[in-house]
Amino acid sequence: MESTVGQILQLSDLVSTRKCALHISREDASLPLGALLEKYLKHAPIQLLLKESRITQDSADSLYAIQDLVYASSCSGRLMDIFPRVAFKDHGWFLGLDQAPTTHLTRVDDREVSIIDIAIDRLDAGYDRNWAGFHKRKWARDEKRYSNFVRDSLDGEYGSGEADALLQMNSTNDKLKLIQALGRTIWNSQFENYSRFTGKKLIYKSGDETIDNIIQGGGAVCSEKVQALKFLTDNYGLNSEYVIAGENADGPVPVEKLRELLTTFDFRFSKRYMRYWQHTALLYDVDGVRVLVDATNGNIPFLFLKDAEADRILDDRNKVPVPVKMVESEEDFFYHRVPQDIPENLFFALEGWWSFSDLMQVFENELGMYLSSEYYVTPITYKSEKEFNRDKDEYLSISRRAGLESSVTSTWTLDSPLGEEFQKAEPQVSDKIMLARDHLLARLDECDGPGHETGLVIMKLRI
Repeated sequence: MESTVGQILQLSDLVSTRKCALHISREDASLPLGALLEKYLKHAPIQLLLKESRITQDSADSLYAIQDLVYASSCSGRLMDIFPRVAFKDHGWFLGLDQAPTTHLTRVDDREVSIIDIAIDRLDAGYDRNWAGFHKRKWARDEKRYSNFVRDSLDGEYGSGEADALLQMNSTNDKLKLIQALGRTIWNSQFENYSRFTGKKLIYKSGDETIDNIIQGGGAVCSEKVQALKFLTDNYGLNSEYVIAGENADGPVPVEKLRELLTTFDFRFSKRYMRYWQHTALLYDVDGVRVLVDATNGNIPFLFLKDAEADRILDDRNKVPVPVKMVESEEDFFYHRVPQDIPENLFFALEGWWSFSDLMQVFENELGMYLSSEYYVTPITYKSEKEFNRDKDEYLSISRRAGLESSVTSTWTLDSPLGEEFQKAEPQVSDKIMLARDHLLARLDECDGPGHETGLVIMKLRI
């Protein structure tokens, strides 16, 4: 028997690809857009919607994230006004807040469904996020989860039963031990991109979402891990600032050029500037003690450098680089203190409106799907046999020069001696990578036209 379901409101953020859908009352379907957003986005009763089965958990998570892309936060974490220049579209047409959206009938599983489908266009929006309020909102949403993560980190680093005393933070040393334990836990988590194409398929994770992913057994890349550490330590009132770094990025930071790139998103001929923000870390001021913390992992060693040691890395007058092991050679990474709008706006752009930032992390930044001390796994994408053979030869040549064992397959498979070894060593990671193929191909086709195929490159690294 056919049946008609209630009205559905669907909200889609065009750049981050976050999407949520929820059942609303038929009476509310006639509301103007502004009133509809006030009731079902800004002040959405998420727990009630879940309890009444009017929204799925995945949609609820997306709705919560979309709130912070549409609305500014106060310092206390309360949602305020819509960010300036955020626009809304109804099937491609701009829609004012005083206008009522249209409803469209469709069929889903032999049921007639009435949908209001609103797209959120933030391409002209500015960088107005209140990061302190943003982090407070995120912490308050699942305080128990994040508090338990902190306690588990302290117990893992210093032994069971130490968390209560250390969380009193009665001394500078207690505060330093808290930062070090959290940094070590995050550093020990996987350095991976496969989670962008599995599960929730987030193109870029905020700090809280990175912690969620670590708890679930996954990980993140450097800028996500750094945000995760700051998200946690901000809650305990520990003062920190973002530091940027890059391969052979010595000399003065081109501050204005980086700001320009975050406004124009025109990255042609900009590699000499972008290398300055290849990497990120944190600099803490703990009761006057300066601590440089790099908790990212990948090919970066764990850094917890205090005062004079930190100054050696950061002093512009006589800066000492950090040697970083690359596939073929060792490179010098230079760390820089910068105005905080640069890293903060970079992170917001990657999370919010830098199109295809998920693909950028995998390919342009050459981080692949997974990087550990033993293995590097990356896609090899192509549209023709000629393209595949060219890229295959390049990867094999790199492996030969570096003296590394490698495997290159034209299909998404671990069916090779090295692939089987990797699968045995990292069974859970292998399963996740296998699941990532379809969405990766969909994103490649969306970005650069249809017709992509992909295989896998596996390199066994020297420990």
